[in-house]
Amino acid sequence: MSQQTLTQTPLHTRHFAVQLSATRRGARLARLLAERQLDEWGEPHETAAQVVAELASNAVRHGRVPGRDFRLRLKLRVDRTLRIEVTDARGDRVPRLPDPVEEDAEGGRGLRIVEACADCWGVTEAPAGAKAVWAELAL
Repeated sequence: MSQQTLTQTPLHTRHFAVQLSATRRGARLARLLAERQLDEWGEPHETAAQVVAELASNAVRHGRVPGRDFRLRLKLRVDRTLRIEVTDARGDRVPRLPDPVEEDAEGGRGLRIVEACADCWGVTEAPAGAKAVWAELAL
């Protein structure tokens, strides 16, 4: 008699969303909350946490409007594709990959890290003049 192990697979897409202050503390919290949520879902979180950190940092640094927050959304599909979406208030500032930076430069690597970690990424318009920067990873 053979013994089989049944693995639980979600029958639906899983969602997580949180609104955070557009501060460095909010960006750090976005990463921690993403790690915790993915851990709760039983999914690896190292690469996804890095992508969240970069997108949240960019939202705070380049997408901040005083008095407006940013939003983190995670969507885990049945096929284990994770969509990370960070919405900020500056729809007029569309991110682009910068030219290569010097080794000792202090910034300019965030979207390159996202591009290296994600299977795809992009930007979509969001309500109220905002934008959502998203990335998808196959877990």
